[in-house]
Amino acid sequence: MNPTVTVGGIVFGGAALPLIAGPCVIESEAHCLGIAERLAAIAARTGTPLVFKSSYDKANRTSLSAYRGPGLKAGLAVLAAVKKRFGLPLLTDVHEIDQVGPAAEVCDILQCPAFLCRQTDLVVALARSGRPVNVKKGQFLAPWDMKPVVEKIRQSGGTAILTERGTSFGYNTLVSDFRAIPEMRALGVPVVFDATHSVQEPGGRGASSGGRRDMVPVLARCGVAAGADGLFLECHDNPDAAPSDGPNMLRLDEIEPLLRELAAIRAAIRR
Repeated sequence: MNPTVTVGGIVFGGAALPLIAGPCVIESEAHCLGIAERLAAIAARTGTPLVFKSSYDKANRTSLSAYRGPGLKAGLAVLAAVKKRFGLPLLTDVHEIDQVGPAAEVCDILQCPAFLCRQTDLVVALARSGRPVNVKKGQFLAPWDMKPVVEKIRQSGGTAILTERGTSFGYNTLVSDFRAIPEMRALGVPVVFDATHSVQEPGGRGASSGGRRDMVPVLARCGVAAGADGLFLECHDNPDAAPSDGPNMLRLDEIEPLLRELAAIRAAIRR
């Protein structure tokens, strides 16, 4: 039996392939609402269960001068506006223990960033929030190293989802080992594949990270074929002008045809 987690009527590990999507960081309320509107329309046309994702604070920045977002209070207000307007479940990153409570009041899934997946106090606080916890697998960990992370969440009364987002491979490079998906699913949790951060080139531009946006569809197809229970795609209307992670974010107009391809792959492997 496949492990499942249900959030706002969306099942991770079920027959459908849920999508977690949105801009890397909140730029403004108008921008977030505009992207959410387009994503909701795409999801409706393709029959894709959608969780809207964006971050009120990107704490893991390469440079001190990099844009981090509007902050906790203002950012959560933007996400609440997205939920009110479109009724979408929400996901956001949480970096600090004292942010867990406020984020849980607004968002349906709380995300533990990859660099913080070994931070026990944060993981436990997220597990105790009453919300499912999506843990990004650290780029520095093997898939089976996530077992203790899952156990921390379970022992703290929480529910876990794991996300594969690539593994450090030399300098400024990530590589995706698709064996990680079945390895982590064997821990009894749904596994999401993050096709956008997997093409990131950490610190590749010196003061910021680079990325291979053109490789996102390739990795997405591989992740779904390997049995991923969901897909994570950061996206933007103009990624070349985005203040965070532009080189690895997918253009909005590329998402619909990709989702149709992925749905066909999903149907084929489940047949």
